[in-house]
Amino acid sequence: MHHSASPRKGRTGRPRSAATDHAILSATRAALVDLGWGRLTMSEVAARAGVAKTTLYRRWANKNELVVDAVAVLFDELELPDRGSLRSDIEGVVLQFGALLARPETKTALMAVVAESTTDEALRERIRSAIVDRQKRLVALGRSRAQTRGELPPDTDGEDGARAAARAMDLIFDVIAGAIVHRTLVSGEPVDAEWGRDFTALFLTGLTGLAGPDGGADGRS
Repeated sequence: MHHSASPRKGRTGRPRSAATDHAILSATRAALVDLGWGRLTMSEVAARAGVAKTTLYRRWANKNELVVDAVAVLFDELELPDRGSLRSDIEGVVLQFGALLARPETKTALMAVVAESTTDEALRERIRSAIVDRQKRLVALGRSRAQTRGELPPDTDGEDGARAAARAMDLIFDVIAGAIVHRTLVSGEPVDAEWGRDFTALFLTGLTGLAGPDGGADGRS
């Protein structure tokens, strides 16, 4: 499931070109890696993308919006193929997420917008809507599959059940995304297969499921 960059409201005229959008967003990420947030300008992005600066401003009001969308399309690459069990599904998306954050363009862009958002509420809200809320689709899909398999109980009917399900999805997303972001961007450690297995065991079964008799998750060395 992929999303294009968020269009600016109220614009009319010719339809947007997907190729132009792709070139602009790729140029934005490359410029961030090379120059950093402070030296990144709309003019620089336009030059790298081979478009007029007015083309950028027809799509994005400022570089904050542009950079968030440049990050958002990377996160839209995340998928949740059905691997047959909740455990395997979680391990798979954890490894995907870790690999995505290990890419210099993702790491640089995400850290830049998060840092800027600490003093910019509008930017923080754009991050929530364009990245966080969009990627909760993976949690919804994973829970639905696990419920169909009988691995998780069904949601309770009614408004209370809907609120409880929404809280659960928020918490699941926060725990998984928070752990991976901390591992890759704060600790600077890899999200490899072993870490993914151990994290998933801890997430699903708690501390009792983490250390088996051989010192590995679920008894695996």
